[in-house]
Amino acid sequence: MVWYDGLRWSRRHLMSSAVVAAIVASGLVSLHAEHPHAAPRVTSLTNPKVRFRPAEAHHVVLTNGEVTAVIVDNAAVTGGPLKADHRAGYNGVAQLTHRRRPDNIFRAPYAGINYEHIHDGTLAVSREKFEPRVSPMELRIVDRSTVELYQPPTKNWKLESCGRYRLLEDGAIEYTFECIPRARTFRHGFIGLFWASYIDRPEDKAIHFRGRRLETVGAGEWIKWLPPSHGVASTHRPEGSRLPKVVSGFPLTLVNHPSRFVYTSPWYYGVSHGMALAQVFRDRDRIWMAQSPTGGGATNPAWDFQWFVPDYQVNQAYGFVMRVVYVPYKSREQVTRAVRPHLESLNRSPERGDRRESRSR
Repeated sequence: MVWYDGLRWSRRHLMSSAVVAAIVASGLVSLHAEHPHAAPRVTSLTNPKVRFRPAEAHHVVLTNGEVTAVIVDNAAVTGGPLKADHRAGYNGVAQLTHRRRPDNIFRAPYAGINYEHIHDGTLAVSREKFEPRVSPMELRIVDRSTVELYQPPTKNWKLESCGRYRLLEDGAIEYTFECIPRARTFRHGFIGLFWASYIDRPEDKAIHFRGRRLETVGAGEWIKWLPPSHGVASTHRPEGSRLPKVVSGFPLTLVNHPSRFVYTSPWYYGVSHGMALAQVFRDRDRIWMAQSPTGGGATNPAWDFQWFVPDYQVNQAYGFVMRVVYVPYKSREQVTRAVRPHLESLNRSPERGDRRESRSR
């Protein structure tokens, strides 16, 4: 059989090369389909129309609705808007507060939506397990509600990237990550990336998501899960996915120890001090949820996620989009209502209209 971008023709029905060329030229079929994780091309890494200015400090304060977020690069930050010092290496949201709770949900001196690991499933990651922490970053201001963390190609993996943090009108954070591999350094043919959010002493360290056990079928039910220890049943797959090849002795244990669960709706939440923190994804991005009961210390769990780019090509741009919804907690149903417009917006088909900011209730 011969395949042309999903159209199957038997050899006895093959058309002439001239006819095939005419079909391709007409746009009816493409011999080079877009990668399923192709970048949305909205950051300054991929879109030359984006205008920005470098931040004068290593942090920027964003406020919208009832939420204030302090975005930091991977340099140390002391004082200013931070209630506690921020440690060098960690990046992303150093502080997230709400009018209903002025304390930071994230554990200082760490961060949330923190770009943590780059790997290919081999022991090459041992050269530097936390390369995003140690490679230089530039904090870029796009507008009053939007900043970016740009990182030139890293020393070992040669991965160039840009993460955009946009605070929407209702206080949700839209995070768009784009990256370009500048060399064929990923030996197993895929790019593996990991983000961590270290939570400050929640009363309950578990996360909640809709899913089912692997051996079952159906739409699933609500699952509350807390791994028994770090690196045990630590990551939850999207439906129909399997972990890519990871070698024995791989040191990033949250990456390669999947649970027996598959999630059936692409979002999860946890509760801390009367507030719900939800992380909402696009189905198409095939994000793996991840967690640790002690990622930030004995009383501080990590509510994380990871992403894999299969069949990557050098100098091609890849990306995903997710949102963080931070609201007072009343009930699971209330959190679901707050998340729903963001879940729908992220997963809206392009034909149904452009992205719109959603309001949480």
